[in-house]
Amino acid sequence: MSCNTSVINIHVSSAAQAQRAPVYLLPCEIEHSGPAQVSQFFTSTIKDHKYEKTVSFRGRGLKGQELNCPQGYTGLVLKEINKPGSDQEDRTVRVSSVFDKMTYWNLETPPNSDDTVVMAMDWPELAEAIHGPVED
Repeated sequence: MSCNTSVINIHVSSAAQAQRAPVYLLPCEIEHSGPAQVSQFFTSTIKDHKYEKTVSFRGRGLKGQELNCPQGYTGLVLKEINKPGSDQEDRTVRVSSVFDKMTYWNLETPPNSDDTVVMAMDWPELAEAIHGPVED
């Protein structure tokens, strides 16, 4: 039996220089890893409603919601410095940008409390309640 023993090293010092960037979680896979002119093709068409956002992306209707990172947490966008030759080799990444909120998009239905991404934002508070100290 083999196991993956690779390590991911994060250059934490790169977080201090990282800029804040808007983050979008889309319900699709885009076969591109690199910079994209998102503002030219995406953000200008977002329509803000009271509690949701709507947009059309490549002809498909998307409904979104802005989610804040849990209190005390900061989101990191990581960029791999050197890609290893195999999944057994250690990886090194740097922080390319940081965020404290992201826009989460669903296909044609608005995000709701049953979505795994929405539930994940509640996990740190729930984990603290479960594992935190018990007061008399």
